[in-house]
Amino acid sequence: MVTASPSDDAAHVLVVDDDSRIRHLLAKYLTNNGYRVTCAADAAEARRKISAIAFDVLVLDVMMPGEDGLTLTESLRRDLDVAILLLTARSEAADRIRGLEVGADDYLTKPFEPRELLLRLNNLVRRRPQVDVPLTRETIQFGRFTFDAKREELSDGDGVIRLTDRERQLLCQFAASPDGVVSREALAGAGDEIGERTIDVQINRLRRKIEDDPTNPAHLQTVRGIGYRLRFD
Repeated sequence: MVTASPSDDAAHVLVVDDDSRIRHLLAKYLTNNGYRVTCAADAAEARRKISAIAFDVLVLDVMMPGEDGLTLTESLRRDLDVAILLLTARSEAADRIRGLEVGADDYLTKPFEPRELLLRLNNLVRRRPQVDVPLTRETIQFGRFTFDAKREELSDGDGVIRLTDRERQLLCQFAASPDGVVSREALAGAGDEIGERTIDVQINRLRRKIEDDPTNPAHLQTVRGIGYRLRFD
């Protein structure tokens, strides 16, 4: 059976792992399933390739020699908006939470089934659901911030603030709510296997961008027993 090569517009994945066997197996499997794949053996090589190629998703091993996957993720998140999935041999909840806190979008524990990795990648790169924003809420303002829900763009007095896809989606969901209140279930999305702790981590990451004091939020507040509220004007 001959497998067709991925099209030029297929999603492009960067696989970063110091284990050459894993790189080879993932590259072959993902290519056979329609992805374009580039590989890197460490963080330094990954940085060089990221500077030259626009990837749709990164698959990063956590336990790499030198700069590890967590440190690389945290660094990339400062100025790069791309989906990141971490691979790790550690299965403890604290390790998964740390990965989400530094900016990863998903986390998969080794050993894993290639099919599960494929499904998670498909979920990360698929077009995120469109939020039906009422015309009266195309633009919302809170404090010094303005969020344009049509353009999915957040700005303050100094310019545009870089957001991840997930942060844009969260702000769209708040903008679509008449009172700015959205339940945890709605924030997770129908069919998504996202726990409450994951939602909390994502909200805390957004708070760090829009709150003067993320521990005492003035704009993005917790509504106990329900979810969260973005207090906009």
